[in-house]
Order: sequence, then structure tokens, then C-alpha cells
Amino acid sequence: MASNKQTTSKEQLYQSNSKINEKDNFTIGCHSNNIYLDHSATTPVDKAVLKAMTPYFCDTFANASSVHSMGQKANSAVDLARRKVAEILKVKPTEIYFTSGGTECCNWAMMGVVITEKRNKVIVSSIEHAAVLSSAKRLKEQGVEVIYLPVNKDGFIEVSSLEAVIDDRVALVAVMLANNEIGTIQPVKELAAVAKKHGALFFTDAVQAVGSIPVYPTELGVDMLCLSAHKFYGPKGCGVMYIRGGVKHNKLITGGHQERNQRGGTTNVPLIVGLAAALQPAVENLERNAKKIGRLRDYFVKEVFDKVPHVILNGGKNNRLPQNANFTFEFIEGESLLLSLDLSGIACSSGSACSSGSLEPSHVLMAMGIEEEKAHGSIRFTFGKYNTKAEVDLVVAELVVAVQRLRKMSPLWAMYNS
Repeated sequence: MASNKQTTSKEQLYQSNSKINEKDNFTIGCHSNNIYLDHSATTPVDKAVLKAMTPYFCDTFANASSVHSMGQKANSAVDLARRKVAEILKVKPTEIYFTSGGTECCNWAMMGVVITEKRNKVIVSSIEHAAVLSSAKRLKEQGVEVIYLPVNKDGFIEVSSLEAVIDDRVALVAVMLANNEIGTIQPVKELAAVAKKHGALFFTDAVQAVGSIPVYPTELGVDMLCLSAHKFYGPKGCGVMYIRGGVKHNKLITGGHQERNQRGGTTNVPLIVGLAAALQPAVENLERNAKKIGRLRDYFVKEVFDKVPHVILNGGKNNRLPQNANFTFEFIEGESLLLSLDLSGIACSSGSACSSGSLEPSHVLMAMGIEEEKAHGSIRFTFGKYNTKAEVDLVVAELVVAVQRLRKMSPLWAMYNS
């Protein structure tokens, strides 16, 4: 009987979600009965954004670099998008460069830094995205000295740790604004001020932050900053690189005169238009969405702690993105729990989406000093503006059942109880 009641409640929830989604002109994923809690991996494209992009696929489709009138019409759309993005970020249009996304931006920031005999060091945090860490590894192979900043047990970088290792030989400091796995918001403004005192450039990966917290490059005092459209209900494959005027920086992609001769490649007009169309409501509605999502996340965290024993919330409770809840469920593997929830129609993540398929424990959790065994048991739930309290209740119910079942099969759980 209990199983039938649960099935009925699911059906009622899915019917309710369909009504909510129709009202919001939005559908979650490909199936109406899915619950999507992986918004830090990607978000769905809003219908209004898709509508803004559509004419530039089939109607105003010309190459924006062409000199004929059709090409110039496409180029005008790109110029308008650039001005709009610059206005939203409170910077100059000449400081905005369109890219293929956050990974390209991180590579550009790292590999484009000017290394001289006098400045032959870079500093990166130990919890950066793989795009930064892999670029740092490449720089090290080229003879550049790479210094990794540690984090404390809550996943925060302390300003004193940067002050202890920086000197006038450092060319670049790279610290992400908000972590993609545990959601911790770093003291970038204070860190950038330290870098500036030593004449070093400062780059921050703001991909996870934009649309969740206020992000303005000049207020942060950074020299370079990146964002990606698909994290705030825009299209995949388009990002923005902010480079402060006057900064000397090498190209990453050559081959054309696009982006003021700084980034070769045919201009992706529809995606650029979509990025600007998504960024505007993301910033305008930021406070309202963040409050709603934060309340939902806090309710979820409370319910998990109340109903699931032996669980740890990874990362500090304060200075955290409102959408993020990263848990370690002791005595079980995160991948097993992830797959179990997926079979119940619940989408979440066992860490960074860019690390999916890897059997290695999270480098972020390991950097925080979490034991490898517990790092393997982590799950990331990230909420979006269309999630509901009813969905949270169902996820918690499914989570309780899944954890109990997996622990019964776990030799670690058996050892603990014995």
C-alpha cells in the first residue's frame, strides 16, 4: 500500500509540475516527470531567449564579418549584444570578447598571460575548475613556476595564504569567484587587491556566480573575468571574456580578425544574441530568484539532516551560492546514489559535470582535507528558479529510501554497525 501511495503522489506531483511549467512557458528536460537538480552543470534555455535567437539561424544568417548589407545586419546584432553585456556588467564594450564558453576563457586567461624573465610565476587556487588547473599544468611543463593556494576545511581561500606566497615575480593570480562543486564564494575583491600591490594580473572564473550573486568586474578589481551563457538559462557554446582595458594579453585562437583581432573564428551570431538575452533577466531578477532558490535549498538541507543520518554538508554554510548543497553520505559511494536517484527520475551530480566519468575523488573535497573514502560519497544538488517545494519533498523521500538500501549492501556500513 505504501508503494501505491508513493506512486500516486508522484503522479500528482508530475501533473502539478506540468501545470507550473506551462504557466512559466517552460518544460523541465525531455520528460515531464523528471526532477532536475543539476543547474550548476547547465540550465535549460528560456523560451524568450530561444525566441530572440531564432531569427539569426535562418533569416538573418549571414556572416557578421561580411561587408554586404546582410552581413552588416548580423554584425549590428552582435554589436548590440556586446553593448548590452557591457552595460549590465558596468564595463566598456571594448572590454568584452565573445568566446565559446567558460573553458575557452579559462584557457585564454591562463595561456595568454605574458610570461617574462622577470615575471615567471602564476598562482592558482587548489579548487579551480579543471580548465584552469589543466592550463596551469601546461604552463608548468613550459617552465613556468606554478603555486597552488590551499583552502581551509570549509573550502575558502584565506587572504593571508596569498600574501604569504606572492612576490613581484608573479604574472597572474587565478581564483574562481564561486566554486562549481561546493558553491563557496571566495574573497576575490580582497585577493585581487593583494595581487595588484605586487603588479600581478588577477583572473576570476565567474561562470558559477553570474545570475546567482552580483558580479561587476570593476567592483571586484579584477583584470579578467569570464562567464558562460548556459549557466543562466542561455545557450550552450557561448561565453564572455572580460579583459580590462590596457591589459597586455596574448591571443589563444588565431586565424581571423574577429573580436577586434583578438579571437579568430566565425562569429556565432545567434548564440551571442542568446547570451545577451539571457543575461539581462538573470541580473534584473537576481535578488528575487536568489531568495526563492536559497529558501528552497535551505529547506532541502534541513530535511536531509532531519531524515538521513551520517550526512555531512560540504563547504561553509555562509558565503555560499544560494543554489548549492553538496553532501557526503557516509558508508556509500556517490555514484551509486546518483544512479539510484536517476532511476527515480531525479537528476543531480556527483561533483563537477566536467569530471563526469572520472573515478577519482573530487579534488575540491580532497583539498579541503576530506578523507578519500568520504569524498567518494559526495553528491551535489543544485537548484534552479523553476524547482518547487513539492519536488524537494519527493527528492528527500526518494533519498531516504535510496540511502537505506545502499547502506544495507555496504560493507563499510556493516563494519560501522559491528
